[in-house]
Amino acid sequence: MTATTESTPLVAQYALQLGDDALILSHRLSEWCAHSPELEEDVALANLALDLLGQARTLLTYAGSLEGAGRSEDDLAFLRTEREFRNVLLVEQPNGDFAATIARQLYFATYQSELYAALCDSTDPELSALAAKAVKEVAYHRDHAVQWTLRLGDGTEESHRRMQAGLEQLWPYTAELFAADAVATELVAAGVAVDPRTLRPAWEASVAGVVEAATLTMPADGWQPRGGRAGRHGEGFGLLLGEMQALHRQHPGAKW
Repeated sequence: MTATTESTPLVAQYALQLGDDALILSHRLSEWCAHSPELEEDVALANLALDLLGQARTLLTYAGSLEGAGRSEDDLAFLRTEREFRNVLLVEQPNGDFAATIARQLYFATYQSELYAALCDSTDPELSALAAKAVKEVAYHRDHAVQWTLRLGDGTEESHRRMQAGLEQLWPYTAELFAADAVATELVAAGVAVDPRTLRPAWEASVAGVVEAATLTMPADGWQPRGGRAGRHGEGFGLLLGEMQALHRQHPGAKW
């Protein structure tokens, strides 16, 4: 099905959520340019960021077309305030050291792999087409994270310590990935969206397999911060947006 008059606002919100996830993580990864531990990783992380930016552009463009307010992908990316963003908290977490970034990538790329594989069957042709393309990209993203998790976890005593610390630091934020809000719940019934709760078993088994192979330990459940889907973000999110949006806001309407 294509978006009906009744479902259009919900589909727009769903596309916005997924687009914001990709956009914010893309920006975080781009912060590694010229700062990664080796030259090859500068290129690799930049490529991951570009893949995510491409996903964000498609999703934000679709969201803008559905909401009917005349907003472009640039308007949605650069002219919204903190409370208007709908990304999960995991993707906005500061990069930390390289191991923390890899932990975040392992968690999120594995989630996206499961999400997009399921979203290929969406009754919304725009979302299913995006998912069919993106699932191939995130397979590489996950493989990149897996290889680094194995390398760091089963490496030196210091790399093992840092990788374990990264897993534990980011683990609390993974719970939000699998929380179904009102938007997802209603669209699941229409066959448009994926119920995030159904993704957790395969995600957790996949992550656990990598963690075990890397001689690491799965973190224990505990504190589970949420609120990103409702526009409630962490303290550092405003600084991220300030950097990401500065040029567009200082030179509105500029053409390159």
